[in-house]
This record gives sequence, C-alpha cells and structure tokens, in this order.
Amino acid sequence: MIEPSLPEPTGGWLLPRHEGEGGEALSRHQAALGTRPIGSAAVLPIIEASGLRGRGGAGFPTGVKWRAVAQRSHGDAVVLVNGVEADPLSRKDRMLLGSRPHLILDGAIIAAESVRATQVIVAINRGAAPSRQAFATALRERRERIRIDVIDVPSRYVAGEESALVQFVNGGPARPTVTPPRPFEKGVRGRPTLVQNAETLAWAGLIARRGDAWFRSLGNPAWPGAVLVTVDGSVPHPGVYELPASATIVDALRRAGCADPAVLQAVLAGGYFGTWVAPTHERPLGKVGGGVILALPPASCGLTETARIMSFLAGESARQCGPCFNGLPAVASMIAKIATGRARTADVDRLRRWANQLSGHRGACHHPDGAIDLVKSALRAFEVDLNAHLQRGACRGSQAASVLPVAKTADGWR
Repeated sequence: MIEPSLPEPTGGWLLPRHEGEGGEALSRHQAALGTRPIGSAAVLPIIEASGLRGRGGAGFPTGVKWRAVAQRSHGDAVVLVNGVEADPLSRKDRMLLGSRPHLILDGAIIAAESVRATQVIVAINRGAAPSRQAFATALRERRERIRIDVIDVPSRYVAGEESALVQFVNGGPARPTVTPPRPFEKGVRGRPTLVQNAETLAWAGLIARRGDAWFRSLGNPAWPGAVLVTVDGSVPHPGVYELPASATIVDALRRAGCADPAVLQAVLAGGYFGTWVAPTHERPLGKVGGGVILALPPASCGLTETARIMSFLAGESARQCGPCFNGLPAVASMIAKIATGRARTADVDRLRRWANQLSGHRGACHHPDGAIDLVKSALRAFEVDLNAHLQRGACRGSQAASVLPVAKTADGWR
C-alpha cells in the first residue's frame, strides 16, 4: 500500500505539477504516483494515525469520520465529496478540483472502499464550470466498479454545509437542516454518509500511498501534515500556496511576497467566517479555518470591510430561524451604521449585546455563530478605529477601494 520511493512532485504535493489549462491527465497522474491503493478496513487506522483533519473549515479529525461511517455501514454507505467552496475569498478547492481531479477521485474511492460505500457523489459549485469540466474529463478516463456521480450545487454560502448538501442531494433545497441525525448516521437516501472536503480526500489519496508517518513529517507533532492556503488582499503575489500545517500566518504572508507583515493593518484569518487578527499573529495554518488569509492594507477601514462582509452573510442566510431571519440583518445594519460614522456609543453597546445574545449555537445551523464571531473580532481588532468613528465620523479608509472580491449571489436554493 505504501510506496516510499515515489518522487516528490515539483509543484508541491497537491499543487498542480503540469503546465497549461485543464485537469491532469490520468496517464500523468499515474506516472507520478502509480495506481491507487485499494481501500479497506486496514486504511482506517492509517488515516487516524496521520492526524489529518478536515480542510473545509471545521477541522474535524478525518479518521474519526471515516470510522463512524464504517461502523454504521452495511455495504450501503455513500461518500459525498464537498467541492462547493462557497466562501468568496477561497480558491484552493476550485484550483484542486480543476487541476488534480484524479487525486481527489483516488481519495474518494479509497474512502468508499474503506467504509463499504456503494456510491461516490462529487458536489461542485454551480459557478465553477472549469472544475466540472475537469471532472467530466477525468471520469471518462477511468473505469471504476463503484458508481460516481457529479452534481452542480447552488452558489449559496451555506450550501456547502454538510446537512445542506445532503438535503440537496435528497431533492430538497440546499439549506442546512436541524440535526441530529448527522449525515454519518443518516444522510443520502437515509444511508450512512461520509461528507468530506475535496482537499481532505486529496491528502487521503496520498496518505494511503505513503503512510501516516510521511504525512505527519510534513508538519510537526502538534500540527501534522500540510495545507493549501489562499492568500489574498494586500500582498504582491496573491494565490494558493501549500505550506506545513505548523507554519504560521506570517509564513504564509511572506510566501505571498509580503516581506514585512507588520506594515499591514490586520489579517482576516479563515474567510468570511473567520476572525480579524494582528498581521504578526503566530497562529498555525492548521488552525486557520478553510485555509484563507486576507491581508488588509493600512489605508483600508476594517470596520467598513466587515460591514461589507456582514451585508453578504445576512443576505446568504437560509432564513430558517430567528437569529438568521432577524438577528443577522440587524447586526449588519448596525455595523454599517458604525462604519459610516453615524453611530453613537449606545449603538455600539447594543451591537455588543446582540452579538452575545446570538452566540452559542442559538440558530438552526452555525451560520449566525460564524457571522457573529467575525463581528466580535472586528470590535476587538479595530477598537481604535471604532472610537475614532464615534468621535469624528467615518474615516478616509471608508472610501478606499475594497480588497474583498465581489460577493453577489443570484442563484436560488435548488
């Protein structure tokens, strides 16, 4: 199963090794890595021992997920590849889906064989046409005994949440559902379902070949392995980078060409559900949810950028519970009032009170928690700016061009 003699890819373990557009051909993939190992119950302890965690944002131990599904499977489980990547700041999964489809498929099929699944479903964001085309081409090159389907998922922010994804596959809207049961208990068509991020399965495809010790050696004992990180904003070379999970935010910024991260105003770590932190923060990349880092330049207004994100998140909620239906629009309106210099101290106090009331899994899903964590971090990170906005009105940075991508969703829920 393990082939330690395999050469290290020149572009990184997951980053594309080939030139040009489109996905890596099966012949090139196999020439570099050999044929894929066969999945079985023996793979489970290897995945567990590797320390691999989900790369979609939650960071849940991958081996625990696989074993939970395997224990409930009667040869009828389903593997659901989550390639939705709905965070506007993230590009790593689209890059991987479009360039290394065979490595993701290897991991998905190994997982399916290991948990005794009869079907693999690859869920791709409806707006990611190149990724869909790469997978269609890859599937034409392969002959697998297991059924593999590719589906388009609405480009909604919460559509990639695992219960929303399962509900969509089952014919419903791509909105999160109230759980339990969790998908590993009762998912697609009521079967035990392993929902796994695309990057996670790509790493699993390599771990099955090289072993758990190899993967752990890419990081350190506390943060084993490596991660893909999207670095954007005020850096000379924005893009997707592969770094040890033990590397820090500062390491990622420097890899993207930022020689002195201290000159930045702040960093958004974790995408739209992330938190604002100091640019010199030594947080390991394994702890950066979703592998997203946005560098905020000194001339920008962090409160204004937060207001833009909150406006998007309030509009992207499933509107299935009070915290989303009423709470997030109110919070978004108040943070916008602060950003434009129209707020008073009482408004800030009210915002802090609302944030505390909405925290703690009060909603039907985690959407309110992620949004509120962002707001709380902004109030901490930009406290000086907050006081200036209260005393003197909006700052010049409020008029600066946004470093955020355009985040508009016209897609429905089906």
